[in-house]
Amino acid sequence: MIIFRYLTREVLVSTLAVTAVLMLIITSARLIKYLSDAAAGKLEAGAVFLVLLYRMPGFLELLLPLGLFLGILLAYGRLCLDSEMVVLRATGFSDNRLLKFAFGPAVIVALLVLSLSAWLSPLGLQKADELLAAQDARSELELVTPGRFLSQSSGQVTYAEALSGEQLKQVFLSRRGDDGRPNILIAEAAERRLYPEARQRFLVLLNGYRFDGRPGEAEVTRIRYSEYGVQLDEPELAAEIREVDAKPTAMLLQSTDQRDRAALHWRLALPALVLVVTLLAVPLSYTNPRQGRFAKLIPSILLYLTYMAFLTTARSNVESGTSPVALWLVHVGFIFVALNLLYLGHLWRRAFGFVIMIVRRLFSRRVAA
Repeated sequence: MIIFRYLTREVLVSTLAVTAVLMLIITSARLIKYLSDAAAGKLEAGAVFLVLLYRMPGFLELLLPLGLFLGILLAYGRLCLDSEMVVLRATGFSDNRLLKFAFGPAVIVALLVLSLSAWLSPLGLQKADELLAAQDARSELELVTPGRFLSQSSGQVTYAEALSGEQLKQVFLSRRGDDGRPNILIAEAAERRLYPEARQRFLVLLNGYRFDGRPGEAEVTRIRYSEYGVQLDEPELAAEIREVDAKPTAMLLQSTDQRDRAALHWRLALPALVLVVTLLAVPLSYTNPRQGRFAKLIPSILLYLTYMAFLTTARSNVESGTSPVALWLVHVGFIFVALNLLYLGHLWRRAFGFVIMIVRRLFSRRVAA
């Protein structure tokens, strides 16, 4: 138990340190994006940190497996570098027992990832989606300051003389039509209307005129209307959160939609990822003291990235109609790789060393000749 507690502490400390650094990098990048949205008027300043807080469980469910993988590599690599692993093996500590001890912190992290992917992450995404949707709705009316022109990135210019409840009074709107000609709209009032069935939003102008023409030309068309709908662009903020990722797991269990099935299996595949990367990390952590602590770090990270690339590709295929078994076949393939590294690693190292020796002898003979 003393060795188990020692190894578990080393792995968990390294995992927390690596995850904290990765989390800081990811949240900093997101914070910069949300601050730029707040500066552009798309987000309230008080909503920036709240949205970031809601998105953190989604970041953690992806960062924790990588943090554990690197934590085992760093912790066990230090033991090899300091010859502590040699002492453990000299006292009868087998590789299988070391692997069993590594699964102690791995099970803790797997349960944490399961709770994040199955409950906290969808809940956080749902709250963030609601908040961002409210910010998108706010940006259309509440950002209009009575008596001031509001210019948008699409080129549309909006002006309202007054704001009364949910209606704009004495509205002027300049936009470019489908034919490329500028359209000038004036109305006594305007209001926003939502059509959830069609997932469309319109700014409806009431009792006004539309003027079509080109600057410098005398021909101008005037149309009088009682109601005129201007379709609003899709929300830019809430669109970054996919609807299927924000659905509760209980809803996914009852759904037969292919995208929902893919999301459900993805949430279950993340805890399995934690256990598989533990199998991979233990043999990869064996380091020759002369090679240094970080000798196998870059190849191991490349192997992990390959693993994640296969998983994301398999999820995309499942969403397109492939059986969910494809997602689990990726795990099976990398379990086979891990077992080869665990029990045939010395054979691979000897074969590699034999090839290197032959190449050196051939090269030395050619140089001598």
